[in-house]
Amino acid sequence: MRGRATRTTDQRVRVLFVTHNAPRHAGDAPGSFVLRLAVALRDAGVTVEIIAPHAAGLTAHDTIEGIRIERVRYAPDARETLAYEGTMAQQVAASWTAKRDLLGLMLALQRATARRASEFDVVHAHWWFPTGLPLAFGGRGGRPLVVTLHGSDVRLAGGSLARRLFRAVAARTARITAVSEWLAQETVRLTGATRPTVVPMPVDTSVFTPGTGLRAGMLFVGKLDAQKGLRVLLDALPTISASVGMLTIVGDGPDAAALRAHAVARGVQDRVQWLGVLPQPSLVPLYQQARVVVLPATAPEGLGLVAVEAQLCGAPVVASATGGLVDVVGGAPTSRLVPPVDVAALSTAISEVSALAAPTALAPTIARFTPAAVAAQYAALYREVTA
Repeated sequence: MRGRATRTTDQRVRVLFVTHNAPRHAGDAPGSFVLRLAVALRDAGVTVEIIAPHAAGLTAHDTIEGIRIERVRYAPDARETLAYEGTMAQQVAASWTAKRDLLGLMLALQRATARRASEFDVVHAHWWFPTGLPLAFGGRGGRPLVVTLHGSDVRLAGGSLARRLFRAVAARTARITAVSEWLAQETVRLTGATRPTVVPMPVDTSVFTPGTGLRAGMLFVGKLDAQKGLRVLLDALPTISASVGMLTIVGDGPDAAALRAHAVARGVQDRVQWLGVLPQPSLVPLYQQARVVVLPATAPEGLGLVAVEAQLCGAPVVASATGGLVDVVGGAPTSRLVPPVDVAALSTAISEVSALAAPTALAPTIARFTPAAVAAQYAALYREVTA
């Protein structure tokens, strides 16, 4: 069993990631940044394994890009639907059975971590809820707990009970990290805790690169729900010149049918193509060909990795000035930030940006989000908490 003695520089730090969201297969979008960080850490000399929930069709153990993933059962096959689809909050709000399954998921992650914790030096929970909460109260075998905040978890902490639980988790961690400045500020406001260390999630800068062809049209990539703001973009579309091109929509979600109906009601259905959910590699040519990528969020984004990927591919971005999108888009010379839910401002910004020459990938963006840079920050953090 691994001890807690101060480690020497020639020993590999061993880290156990625990998350409710990790790719189910190569190229899968949900939790892809968690896997990307694990791969980058491995390349930086840190051993990483992942514990994540099981779902129908998945095996109990898997290896993706050389990273071992254990999938834990928490309910019968037909009910293991809380993870990966982005509908956990809606399911739990609508059903007592789903509430019970959420408790089962948290306890299953805690038990699996307790069984494996002695093999690792650090337990790293992604999202304080639902993952960090059970681990803050046990199951990690005395190992230091690092918790990373991604956005949806912090938005949940508005109620009094959730805020108290968030504070309890913050008090029981060795270190909290946040993927954007906005999340760090919100954490201090909600918990009074020491300001989290801001470290973004990595993007594969060898894949997301500028293209060489002509650019045309608008691109939206995201979940089809109220927070992502596609309805606002559809409202703006009639006032955007047809010369800008088609609007391509990548994604799915609970509002998909209503948004399609709204496009018809606004008379813009002939200017929209719906592609559904695509694997990450398929996004690259879309970014490279887009005249502008639009992220009209109506509520704060934790970070906004779509904006990062788009800019790495040389695409201008128009985004709402909220949450982590301010970190990513602010200061980019050919991108724009607009007030959320401002149809006129969104339309004007899209028209302005579409008339500009597309930039090449921004060097500061590459430097900040490269896997090696992010992994180096986390490797240093792990060494600190295990010293």
